[in-house]
Parts: sequence; structure tokens; C-alpha cells
Amino acid sequence: MDRDGAAFARLALPHLDAAYNLARWLLRDPVAAEDVVQDAMLRALTYFASFRGANPRAWLLQIVRNAAHDRLAAAARAREVPLVMHDDEDETAVNEPADPADDPETALSRRQDRAALAAALAALPVELRECLVLRELEEMSYRDIAEVTGVPVGTVMSRLWRARRALLCRGEAQA
Repeated sequence: MDRDGAAFARLALPHLDAAYNLARWLLRDPVAAEDVVQDAMLRALTYFASFRGANPRAWLLQIVRNAAHDRLAAAARAREVPLVMHDDEDETAVNEPADPADDPETALSRRQDRAALAAALAALPVELRECLVLRELEEMSYRDIAEVTGVPVGTVMSRLWRARRALLCRGEAQA
């Protein structure tokens, strides 16, 4: 591996899980998210020589975000209809084994809570969902989210407030 390849691996690969999480939440399709992350990593490697930033995580997530938005725009233009729908609840059940300490009722309740949260997040507009995922799941700072999304910090704060408010209102309506 050449010097640039080793530097890329050292700086970008630790953020691969965050890249997948962002893509999966934006696209709502785990298979498409894998494709987008692969495309984004290829783009990042191709343009790594021009990377001059201090924050490789924000740089990589910005590339993932752009690739995901490109994919969403292409799907909208083509009006694609997926042949197979992916059910996040089934994926969660496979990827997250039940806590052996949980009784069946508690395990079911937790699974239902995760499914309700996933549905609530999926119902948010993309710009709100991406800010919320970057802040709450990836624990990024407002400044880093602003860098990834290309909007001012005030807009990030506004989107987070709107996203949290929408989740609360949805939760109150279901209660």
C-alpha cells in the first residue's frame, strides 16, 4: 500500500460505520446504503490527495451525504419502485439479539419501541433526519454537522429543534 493509501486507511476507515449509518438513515434501505458507502469511499480515495481539512470524519460524511442525495435524486428522476421492501424491524431482530436477561414481554416492548422510533425517523424530511442522525447517533458537534450538510450552524440548530419537535408530536399523537 502506498503512503496515500495508508494515510487514507488510517483517516477514513475508522469512520466507515458512521458513513453506513448516515447512508442507511438517509436512504432507508440497507442495501442501497452499502452501495452508496462503497461509491463514497471510492470518491474519497480518488480525491484524498486534495484533502486538507482537519476533520476527516466530517469530510467523509459530507461525501457520503452527497452520494446519498445523488442516489435519492436519481431515484426521484427515474421514479424507481423497489421490487423488495426492506423491513427495519426484521433487520433489527436479526442484528440485535435479545438481552438474555429480558423476559419475553420486555423484549417485545423494546422491539416495538425501536420499530416506532425507526418509523418516526423515517417519516422526517431528509434534511431534518440527517441532522438528527448526525447529532444523536453519531454524536457530532453542531459545527461539524454544519460542515457536513453545508448549512450555517443556526440552520443546524433549527433543523434539530424541528426534528425533535416532530418526534415529540408524533409520540404524543400515538400515546
